[in-house]
Amino acid sequence: MGQLIFVPKEIDATESRVAASPDTVKRLVGLGFDVVVEAGAGTSSRIPDEEFAKAGASIGTVSDAGRADVVLKVRRPTDAELKGYKSGSAVFAIMDPYGNDAAVAALAKAGVTAFSMEFMPRITRAQVMDVLSSQANLAGYQAVLDGAYEYDRALPMMMTAAGTVPAAKVFIMGVGVAGLQAIATARRLGAVVTATDVRPAAKEQVASLGAKFLAVEDEEFKAAETAGGYAKEMSKEYQAKQAALTAEHIAKQDIVITTALIPGRPAPKLVSAAMVASMKPGSVLVDLAVERGGNVEGAVAGQIVTTANGVKIVGHLNVAGRIAASASLLYAKNLYNFLETMVDKTAKTIAINRDDELVKATMLTDGGKVVHANFAAAAAAAAAAAAVAAPAAAVDAALVAPAESAKRGQKPKTTVVEPVAIADKPKRGRKPKVETAGEAEAEFAAEEGFDAVPAVVPAEPFKAKRGRPPKAALAIEAVVAAAADKPKRGRKPKVETAGEAEAEFDAEEGFDAAPVAEPVKARRGRKPKSAFVAETVAVAEKPRRGRKPKPKVETAGEAEAEFAAEEGFDAVPVERVSTESTLVDLSADPAPTEPAKLKRGRKPKTSLGDAVIAETDADATSSPETGPAETGTTDTPKGDA
Repeated sequence: MGQLIFVPKEIDATESRVAASPDTVKRLVGLGFDVVVEAGAGTSSRIPDEEFAKAGASIGTVSDAGRADVVLKVRRPTDAELKGYKSGSAVFAIMDPYGNDAAVAALAKAGVTAFSMEFMPRITRAQVMDVLSSQANLAGYQAVLDGAYEYDRALPMMMTAAGTVPAAKVFIMGVGVAGLQAIATARRLGAVVTATDVRPAAKEQVASLGAKFLAVEDEEFKAAETAGGYAKEMSKEYQAKQAALTAEHIAKQDIVITTALIPGRPAPKLVSAAMVASMKPGSVLVDLAVERGGNVEGAVAGQIVTTANGVKIVGHLNVAGRIAASASLLYAKNLYNFLETMVDKTAKTIAINRDDELVKATMLTDGGKVVHANFAAAAAAAAAAAAVAAPAAAVDAALVAPAESAKRGQKPKTTVVEPVAIADKPKRGRKPKVETAGEAEAEFAAEEGFDAVPAVVPAEPFKAKRGRPPKAALAIEAVVAAAADKPKRGRKPKVETAGEAEAEFDAEEGFDAAPVAEPVKARRGRKPKSAFVAETVAVAEKPRRGRKPKPKVETAGEAEAEFAAEEGFDAVPVERVSTESTLVDLSADPAPTEPAKLKRGRKPKTSLGDAVIAETDADATSSPETGPAETGTTDTPKGDA
């Protein structure tokens, strides 16, 4: 007994096709398989059960799916159907995975190896397996018939003795497989046909069928076709230019058929409500993309809508299924041709070669996982999100609990509206954890963006209430205002020196301050720093032990250079004794100054004490040696300068 192939009846109310035909059943039996067809599976396609039985199939029930190795379907199996499938079985169908992530995940969870037939690549080898081409071809044909039926007028031009009947004008938007068949069918019916498409290759195809091509032929138009032969989604700018071109053309048409559909994306809007309103009463629009949102504004899936101006918008679902007898024959042959490539002719079993390019392109799930490149990443992300959401939901349920009425002898439960960060709850036998000033202040400073000054007095812990964790309260403003650093153990508190404090004050006020006269307390192991009052000219040095203090005499180079630099002129040095604040009597003979003490290895500096002149007033003065000043003023008496 060979492997079992099961062909179920489609449970979708809008689906009348079947995944097998008497011809394909006969071929499968010839390959060594046992074929079971569910009773009534081909009734809507005008294939009675007797025809399948004559071809070698067994008529069974839905329960036979549980022992099948291969399942052939038209539509993607539902969750209820998947429960009856054997894990590891191969399922072939039009899966329609885009936008149905949950259904794809269900296929993986069921453990089946699912093949999405609409992903068949458009290569020479796979032409006989291309379900999109076979079904779209019939849909284009049926769309013209549906439009002609709703138009209720003759399509060809007729010249009679009673008069002439003008030919109907048909406009096809989207020249793919369905569009080309629609052009050919409308031409055979005698209509005047025009067509448009965004792919440059379509222009020649339209002309070969005797129709007129209409499009905006710019640079974007020249690169509007994918490697697989499908149309690319055009930019908003191109769509606007195309809409402006077609708006005037649509107003003159009797029947408009739209076929634009991009795999995995919503159908682009080609016909606006304004365009529909511009059409003549009795005109018809047939939207083949209505299942993906539609190309026509106002189209409703599964309905025929009549607008206020008498225009009909046809939105039939599963247009290929409206001619199920023909569609089933072609679809069944597509499935057989693909399945035959996987059959081991010697063992007469299914042997899937996962390295085959057709298998790679169409395999959606395998081994409990989503394996197709277009959906694997999304499935993995969804699984990860579900794994994270489960514990998060448990946490939320624990945090937000409904308030319950308290039972007798029990405390009522508190509803936690919002989690509040508090101190750690102390364990039994341990003291509650209290935040120190450094910890709390460091946290506050990090939030406010500045360095906080630690408090001198550590914060005392608050007494914890029964059953509640204690909260550490700190006066943040007082902490920031606190000044001195807390001294470390065994060290004296840090004292700022005059130079450090004054330098900081000068930097803030913008000027140089005079040094403080009083010496600052020295640190341990260091000499004290001397501070001098700026206004005092000189201060006597502290005498060393065993020596008499000597008055320090400033030289002209030291005192006068500083004074001249401040006043802006060159002054004559004045000899002053720093211990006395009295001025020198210039009328007396100047006492000779003691030569400066020589430093080791240096020559003595010459003391300039011969004649000293000081300018004290704005008037010029004279000296006994020099006489009156050259400014022309009178002589001044000798005396204090």
